[in-house]
Amino acid sequence: MVEVKNLTKKYGTHLAVSDVNFNIQKGEIIGFLGPNGAGKSTIMNILTGYLSLTSGEVKIDGFDIMENPEEAKKRIGYLPEIPPLYIDMKVREYLNFIFDLKKVKFPKKAHIDEIMKLIKIDHVANRLIKNLSKGYRQRVGFAQALIGNPDILILDEPTVGLDPKQIIEIRNLISRLGKNHTIILSSHILSEIQAVCKRVIIINKGRIIADDLPETLSDKLSNDHALVARIECNESDMLEALKTVQGVKSVMSMGCKEGGTFDFLIEPEDNTDIRKAVFERVVSRGKSILSLNSNKLSLEQVFLRLTEAETYEESRKLLGYDAEPETEIEIQAEIEVEEEENE
Repeated sequence: MVEVKNLTKKYGTHLAVSDVNFNIQKGEIIGFLGPNGAGKSTIMNILTGYLSLTSGEVKIDGFDIMENPEEAKKRIGYLPEIPPLYIDMKVREYLNFIFDLKKVKFPKKAHIDEIMKLIKIDHVANRLIKNLSKGYRQRVGFAQALIGNPDILILDEPTVGLDPKQIIEIRNLISRLGKNHTIILSSHILSEIQAVCKRVIIINKGRIIADDLPETLSDKLSNDHALVARIECNESDMLEALKTVQGVKSVMSMGCKEGGTFDFLIEPEDNTDIRKAVFERVVSRGKSILSLNSNKLSLEQVFLRLTEAETYEESRKLLGYDAEPETEIEIQAEIEVEEEENE
């Protein structure tokens, strides 16, 4: 659905995006992450046709965004961080306007009614947008992105301004839409990305430093596959019992955290999955296991560790990859900067 090859964007001598490559298939929900100034917004604006590229190729469902912009854009619904709303219009009036602007061929009223019901803004259809809360304005922005039933949705911070209940509703909506749409989701709320996205692309300093499953990235960055178990038990008895579980390398008590319970750090041999065996051993002793958590890195920890690396090469080495050689355009950009500084 989305093919990006050797995408490069320069602003004068500043290299904003360098030789970016990725593919996204139909039905994927991709988390697109990067610190401020990393080039993330530049790439998203190029994907939507808002910005031109310096070199490379971007195809949307087979249509080149530069050579066939109209066909490519028909397949994209875009929700920027600040929704493009006309606040003096009523909600339905605004969505009718977007419908006409996009030259959609569906029956207008039925199509817009369906979207408003899906986004849960049908009860404010006749209210002025300027009188809506920030959360409802965000929903109206989401609705305009869905007009025309685009194959690809590009969502930039879609839950900004929403309360916790609304965030959960939008998160569930994104999951449902992912069954029939390709979704590129950018958010600074990494727990949100982890809850919705099966795959993440992390960009830093204009280059992609990671493109994988969150769990895989966590495994590559950490050799710690230990479990932390909270158990209602006698500390010394349970410590001995857990040590004899098949696949367990070592057990350490982390002390009493709440009345009558103890936390145990349980390290497995190699990458052995010991969860079931630990649970069965605790139950066989007639005790209760209150929680069993992985000690793996969270997506937030993965993101921080990769983006805090000083160079692209360092971040790639953290994941066990060989850093790719500099491209010609990167080398040329460095030469131009040096020449400019010497003048």
